[in-house]
Amino acid sequence: MSAAAPPPALPVTFRPTRTRAVLMTVGVAVLVVLTVVALLLERLGPGEKASFIITGLLFFGVLTLLSRPKVVAEEDGVTVVNLTTKRRLEWAEVLRVNLRPGDPWVYLDLADGTSLPAMGIQPGIAKARAISDARALRALAEQRGTGRAMD
Repeated sequence: MSAAAPPPALPVTFRPTRTRAVLMTVGVAVLVVLTVVALLLERLGPGEKASFIITGLLFFGVLTLLSRPKVVAEEDGVTVVNLTTKRRLEWAEVLRVNLRPGDPWVYLDLADGTSLPAMGIQPGIAKARAISDARALRALAEQRGTGRAMD
């Protein structure tokens, strides 16, 4: 992965839009199907109908949670939103942006010696888009941070 392209204009949000669209479409479809089934089955009691609808809502909630990841790059830093966490980083804290073959998402090597997964850039459905986004984030980190240029 080379960082030859110039960095994008800020602010910019990276997120797996195709994956998000698929997850939200499936979530809505399951919720609608379970709700319609619950309302059409006359043999079900009110509690059973409610359990169908609640199951659909729970399924939709889980898929909404799975579609949450994003990476927001701004002038003063980057915000990484993963499934259940959100972390704000100054550019100086980001030393390296990694997306190696086989990685499920981008990893940020941080100045404190740790690595932070950035699930908002993932090559699942749209590999070329993820590589492009990773390169753009890498270019921003190299331009704005204290990290050294990467191969």
